[in-house]
Amino acid sequence: MLRFLTAGESHGPSLTAILEGFPAGLPLTPADLQRDMQRRQKGYGSGGRMGIEKDKVRFTGGVMGGQTTGGPIAMHMKNRDWANWRGKDISPMTTPRPGHADLTGAIKYGHRDLRLALERASARETAARVAVGSVCRRLLAEFDIEVGSYVVSIGKADAFLPLLAGDTARQDYRARFEAAEANEVRCPDPAVADQMRQEIFEAMQAKDTLGGIFEVLALGVPPGLGSHVHWDRRLDARLLGAVGGIQAVKGVEIGPAFGNARLRGTQVHDEIFVEEAENAPALTRRTNRAGGFEGGITTGQPIVVRAAMKPISTTLTSLRSVDLADGQPALTQYERSDFCAVPRAAVVGEAMVAFALTDALIEKLGGDSLAEMRPRFDALRKGRLDELPMDGADWRFGYEED
Repeated sequence: MLRFLTAGESHGPSLTAILEGFPAGLPLTPADLQRDMQRRQKGYGSGGRMGIEKDKVRFTGGVMGGQTTGGPIAMHMKNRDWANWRGKDISPMTTPRPGHADLTGAIKYGHRDLRLALERASARETAARVAVGSVCRRLLAEFDIEVGSYVVSIGKADAFLPLLAGDTARQDYRARFEAAEANEVRCPDPAVADQMRQEIFEAMQAKDTLGGIFEVLALGVPPGLGSHVHWDRRLDARLLGAVGGIQAVKGVEIGPAFGNARLRGTQVHDEIFVEEAENAPALTRRTNRAGGFEGGITTGQPIVVRAAMKPISTTLTSLRSVDLADGQPALTQYERSDFCAVPRAAVVGEAMVAFALTDALIEKLGGDSLAEMRPRFDALRKGRLDELPMDGADWRFGYEED
């Protein structure tokens, strides 16, 4: 239903993103995207590139008169660093960096210089993804769905933040988002944020890099998005793939999935209760250990996606490798990079979650315009007892025998 493509290289003239399948009638301007573009550039441990780029998005298609048209939305972002590369001879790069796509890219595509893989594999491409995610976030906001994130771990510093459920969950998660934006590592716990900053500082002094874990939340998502009937329609699986496709992310879980694997079922599954609501008795959960999903379908609880990011592959301290030009052992050469990109990667995680949720919402509601989607959203089942009539009668499958 919804898809996007990005194009461009890390040090090329520009990045381009095209978002196809987006409905018409959504008010949209470049200013709607700018906050997230700026957030992606901020974070303690960022490299010198973030001091060069001033990412701004220009629409070149699909947005006319300040509204989406239903056609593909084309977005363009200049690379300011291109001025430092334009018209210059590029030094050969023949020693692959362990952990990067240098060697694997050369094996797959037969490149005769490793920079051809580096330029596209670089996380610079995520600026285009954040632009796409910001457009999707703007549509989600029309249905009171919001996406946020924070960092829970960098190096040895861990913030123990319990999953939230119930009536106050949305308000409490919003408070975490606000607290996270108040510091350079985007951790909502100020004391742990100081520890994370120290961890990054020590890695910088050691000419090394650090990874960590970030958590992306989606609030206000209605129950019933996704499906259990096919593997590729399970929305939790689509989110795992979307976030797992971010550069340097090596593990993703829905809720505390790996922690749940060590527990018994009675300690994991979210019990169901009936509580009086404004219009009719409603089904509720008092816990959210499932991270907002059952059977690949949203439950109506906050969606929780956790991602583990490995340390950045490019290190000031050289690693052992092989010079492919002569087959001799060689040390890697440093390419300007981050020391820790986890705070910035969390914003990219938000973008990918927003895209996957927008895709699922359009799939559920149908319609070519925002005006068509609104009444269909209002008519969705919300988990009230009167919306779930049960026959309570015996029945048979009814298939004929061979």
